[in-house]
Amino acid sequence: MNINKLIPAFEAVLYAGGEPLSIERFAQVFEISPDKVVKVMEALAEKMEKSNSGLELLRLENTYQLATKTDYADYIKKAYDMRRRTPLSPAALEVLAVVAYNQPVTKSFIEQVRGVDCSGVVTTLIEKGLLEERGRLELPGKPLLYGTTKNFLRCFSLSDLTELPPLPKSEGEQNDIGEQLEIAADEEENVG
Repeated sequence: MNINKLIPAFEAVLYAGGEPLSIERFAQVFEISPDKVVKVMEALAEKMEKSNSGLELLRLENTYQLATKTDYADYIKKAYDMRRRTPLSPAALEVLAVVAYNQPVTKSFIEQVRGVDCSGVVTTLIEKGLLEERGRLELPGKPLLYGTTKNFLRCFSLSDLTELPPLPKSEGEQNDIGEQLEIAADEEENVG
């Protein structure tokens, strides 16, 4: 099928679903290759930009979703009488940063990095859909592992975690995140 015929069909599917839909799912539905799905999505994004649409196409890792442009957020809030969401606290932003750069991580790893208890903050971030449980660590006590969500990517306008800005390196800082996780795991094992 021709790309120009697929563009409106893709747009309709995205609009009807309201949720992110994977490249693989589009490939199955339209019986085309994942590469062709990406080409159609790029053409759809270009079409929306050229037509000065109030919507934009977001890529979130290997999924796509339609969203309203942030330029129109005030009008949308007014139209739907939405209450302004409370901004994230500095503690919540710190926890998100620790998780985003080191995921998956345990709560004790986050607390070790921050130096304070973070139970309440982690719970709040899970309720807001910015963090999620990612299984358990194979150590005594089997502590929960946490990671960021697609909603986190959407809220911070990221396609994937590779778009996070690089962390500044200080003298004596360990560069390997895997090393940091192993050290935290060893410490948890010694505590447990």
